[in-house]
Amino acid sequence: MYAVAIDLGTTTLAASLLDCGSGLRVAVSAAINPQRLFGADVISRLDAAVNSVSLKLEMTTLIRTGLRKIGQDLCDTAGIAWSDIGKVAIAGNPAMQHLLLGLGLTSLAFPPFRPLYTTATYLNSADLEWEGGSDVYLFPMPGGFVGGDTVAFIYGAKPDESSLCLDLGTNGEIALVEGETVWATSAAAGPAFEGGNLSCGMAALPGAISSVRINDERLTLQVIGGSVQPTGLCGSAAIEVVTELLRNNILDAGGRLRTPGEIESNLATRLIEYKGGAAFVLYRDAQRLIVLTQEDIRQLQLAKAAISAGIDVLMERSCMQFNSLKKVILTGSFGAVVQPEWLKTIGIFDESMVQTTRFTPEGALAGVEKALLSTDGYAAVEDLARRFRVVPLSGTPLFEALFMRHIDFSALK
Repeated sequence: MYAVAIDLGTTTLAASLLDCGSGLRVAVSAAINPQRLFGADVISRLDAAVNSVSLKLEMTTLIRTGLRKIGQDLCDTAGIAWSDIGKVAIAGNPAMQHLLLGLGLTSLAFPPFRPLYTTATYLNSADLEWEGGSDVYLFPMPGGFVGGDTVAFIYGAKPDESSLCLDLGTNGEIALVEGETVWATSAAAGPAFEGGNLSCGMAALPGAISSVRINDERLTLQVIGGSVQPTGLCGSAAIEVVTELLRNNILDAGGRLRTPGEIESNLATRLIEYKGGAAFVLYRDAQRLIVLTQEDIRQLQLAKAAISAGIDVLMERSCMQFNSLKKVILTGSFGAVVQPEWLKTIGIFDESMVQTTRFTPEGALAGVEKALLSTDGYAAVEDLARRFRVVPLSGTPLFEALFMRHIDFSALK
């Protein structure tokens, strides 16, 4: 029997095909969430859906069709039929899971900002308008905007006591494991860390710039796909660019691109006027111009401030100190590994966090795979979900104050 694991992300859909007999991953695939037509973030989509029944139905149809297609792509790659799929497990944030199921969204879109229920959902493929007879499992949603993807990430990562777990995506999830309690929250970071909403941003597909280094006033680029020409910038590269600009004194701590007259090196020639604002040129040929703009940098600042403030709120709520953290586990759909040193440079990590960080690729997807291969019928997943204590951030004076404190690119831990 085969199984399909799905990470239902706001920006990116990731899925894998498992051979349940051997426990091996047979194929993996990814695609852009087709709901992006209605907004790059959860709030935009919720706003569209609660104000239009037809748009809500369209979003539900889009995601069901999109997931069915990615499942078929996996089957085609492996040379099997969709009817060979016996199990499907799906993890996403509450908004994505509600839209997939066609549920009402009022409780999520307005106070108290809660899912309709927090337990797991057991379905048949027909419930999602898919053919075949596979069993479908949707992960529990602990509360607020902390959903099944966070549960899956923690379940797969198996963090020790006193561990901080970060999923730096559009709906940035933060979890602090303290003994048997998992303190968790969701910070609306926006899609910048995943390349979304950036002027030349794109998903981690062939043509995306995945790394940018500045050495001796020269830029060295790495592009997904090797010899293909760059067509855009993925999230990990955007973070790296900011660290390189800070390191080379092209960007100040407040997030302002310096003017060419303020820069003594030849890198000053890469600063241009672009669509009414400042921009730094990463690549230029006869067909295209790839830049990081001042507005792009502001988007990354807002994302990093939300994550940093969310971390601080959880630390205060749990009465933990940063120096007591034993491990930091990082994941996210960046396009490549994000180095802990970059997160220190932009002001999310301090030195002790850098030393204890490990990167876990495909964090939520790995947890979904683990659950599908478990013999306990998802019992351990649901036990873990009951240990969550969700801390809301929206409208919290402490979060708002910490957000402003972390807006600059400087470490303030």
